[in-house]
Amino acid sequence: MKPMKPLFAALALTTALVLPGLAFAKPVTLTVNMNSYGGRGAYLAVYVTDPAGAYAGSLWMAGGKAKYYRHLSDWARFTGSDPAQVDGITGASVGAGQSLTLDMDLADALFDAGYTLHIDAAVEDMRDSPSEVSVPLTAAGAGQAVTGGRYIADFTYGF
Repeated sequence: MKPMKPLFAALALTTALVLPGLAFAKPVTLTVNMNSYGGRGAYLAVYVTDPAGAYAGSLWMAGGKAKYYRHLSDWARFTGSDPAQVDGITGASVGAGQSLTLDMDLADALFDAGYTLHIDAAVEDMRDSPSEVSVPLTAAGAGQAVTGGRYIADFTYGF
């Protein structure tokens, strides 16, 4: 079986997160601002869980070496560290003091319906930080900064 092309993989993921309500999608901007923690670039797994707490899908993976995905322990527990979960939706790790901005379309049905966005973080030679950010996806939460745990200074999403 041939590996998925990045564009097709990204489309498949977006479709998977759009189809739950067979509704409309809205453009959403996710912004992660990193603390100046004094280490190498952080790997970040951005993913969503459903109202029952089950894995619903990955939105982004910052950091491209799959051998380190196991350090994103909550994400790894849900996915078995399967690189196929993030084919086509990966980018470089995010350095201390830097920001990551992601623009994507998410299904309207994910908001105000009990879905939660999570970000796991890991930095080489430093402690892992599962569920560094965990925030319910709500319309009222848009634009509200959420403080991270160890490596992430703050996270916001907006429409």
